[in-house]
Amino acid sequence: MNTPRRPKLLIIYTGGTIGMIENPATRTLQPFDFTHLIDNVPKVRKLNYEIDNISFNPPIDSSDMSPEHWVEIAMAIERNYRAYDGFVVLHGTDTMAYTASALSFMLENLSKPVIITGSQLPIGEVRTDGEENLITALQIAASVTPTGAPTVQEVAILFENYLWRGNRSTKMSADNFNAFKSNNYPALAKIGLGIHFNNDALYRLIEHRPLRTHYNMDSAVMFIDLFPGLTEQTLRHQLNTPGIKGIVLKTYGAGNAPTEAWFTDAIRDAVDRGVVIINVTQCVNGGVHKRYQAGDALAASGAVSGHDITAEAAITKMMYLFGLGLAPEDVRDHFGHSICGEITV
Repeated sequence: MNTPRRPKLLIIYTGGTIGMIENPATRTLQPFDFTHLIDNVPKVRKLNYEIDNISFNPPIDSSDMSPEHWVEIAMAIERNYRAYDGFVVLHGTDTMAYTASALSFMLENLSKPVIITGSQLPIGEVRTDGEENLITALQIAASVTPTGAPTVQEVAILFENYLWRGNRSTKMSADNFNAFKSNNYPALAKIGLGIHFNNDALYRLIEHRPLRTHYNMDSAVMFIDLFPGLTEQTLRHQLNTPGIKGIVLKTYGAGNAPTEAWFTDAIRDAVDRGVVIINVTQCVNGGVHKRYQAGDALAASGAVSGHDITAEAAITKMMYLFGLGLAPEDVRDHFGHSICGEITV
């Protein structure tokens, strides 16, 4: 009888709370090296997997995450794509949803698991969530279907009891172990006594193609948050930010914004200059709908509906599309289509 081949996984350690230790002098958390991480999770050695790792040098706090770091992660995956069955990215929680969204666009035709996880407490703590998250992420990355194909073939976030699509996820809590949620898309898996996959929710390519990695992420984008009291002067100052190509406008409710002429005129002037403006809701659940006159006025000014996309996915999708060298009108058009499951069309 042939011995089943052991799954071969690569851990990419970027930093974050999961690999931090307390500085005895300042009592603050600071990144440590990967050896510390594995030494504190001896159970990893009990998994019958072949596991290798690479680390950022030095590891970074996720608050310092940048598009250049996304490129570093994507390069590591591309270089090792053929050699490994799956990838686990260890990452700080604060910008995890941005990284997951960015990688989902950068890794075109991905057909292997890229599971991003971290923890709310350092892995050396007695009550840490990091140990369970790391082990579960490895098990998910190693999981295969009855036909031998990877169960997960997309970028996903594993945290505590759930596996979420990466470009549908948002950090919801700074304190709870279940820190992430996908409000507009069901969980890819629920973790209890076992790992129960939601097969209907898992992403699948219509046609299997070779991995194609995109490294140009254009950072000439920004958020504008609406709030009662926003003035025309402030809005126009933001819309006229030098060099800006795209703006994710975070609006009220179902995509509503002020209907006064000064507001719609300012939006229209920016659009006429070639700035792409995407309308997303400030709400954590739901999306932009043509339900109220306030939303219609914004659409008439040239803002494009982001539907039910998350803010994190919207800003990174815009970086990706401009990074492809697309003209503003083409970027606008692409926001109405799902590239890798980031919106409900």
